Amino acid sequence: MNDQELLRYARQIVLPQVGIEGQEKLLDTTMLLIGMGGLGSPGALYLAAAGVGHLIIVDFDQVELSNLQRQVIHHTDDIGRDKVASAEEKIRAINPHIKVTCLDHKLDQQQLEAWAEKADVVLDGSDNFDTRFAVNQACVTAKTPLVSAAVIRFEGQLSVFKGYEPDQPCYRCLYGEDGHNDNNCVENGILAPVAGVLGSLQALQAIKTVLDLGEQLLGKLLIIDALSLEFRQLNLSKDPQCSVCQQ
Repeated sequence: MNDQELLRYARQIVLPQVGIEGQEKLLDTTMLLIGMGGLGSPGALYLAAAGVGHLIIVDFDQVELSNLQRQVIHHTDDIGRDKVASAEEKIRAINPHIKVTCLDHKLDQQQLEAWAEKADVVLDGSDNFDTRFAVNQACVTAKTPLVSAAVIRFEGQLSVFKGYEPDQPCYRCLYGEDGHNDNNCVENGILAPVAGVLGSLQALQAIKTVLDLGEQLLGKLLIIDALSLEFRQLNLSKDPQCSVCQQ
């Protein structure tokens, strides 16, 4: 690291759990972010600020007025722009020294797996089960840790999955083939800071996964109720009949 980088990341480097070695590891890290919406917005900003060396951001939507209430990486002047272009501009404004790769089209399963293989960690901030299942499959195939978050109304959940390991569940173990609903904020609403909390926690867990720090939520599901301000953890088990991680 040069003098400017040492100064930029000084408040992290002073942490004994990070230090220069940990900061250099972050600078050498690649993270794949699925979605530049309510979760991906704060996540991308904090990961860029923290010095994650390469962010691959994926989103094929354009910025709409209704997004601005919670998708804080986008501004009023960005309405109509591709979300990845808007997000890249803000990421580079915070940290021009990192690499940003923009994917502005929907990825098929083979492409998802190829990009997951390039990443050290995948962060899923999508808003539907089809995408989450596809991302989970890609991470299991590529053997890449998955940090998955979801948020709606006043509620959120977060977990880290390494379903490719013999004793660890994958996302499909949590949500089986049937019985899931695609609740979304269009129909159910969401309070803006709730997305910020979950997106920030998602970024935190991704960094902790890379640096192997503290509680990483492996085999656990963190559930947050913002109205009561309650945080609960549930233990997750590997599904012996899982169609993804037990193949």
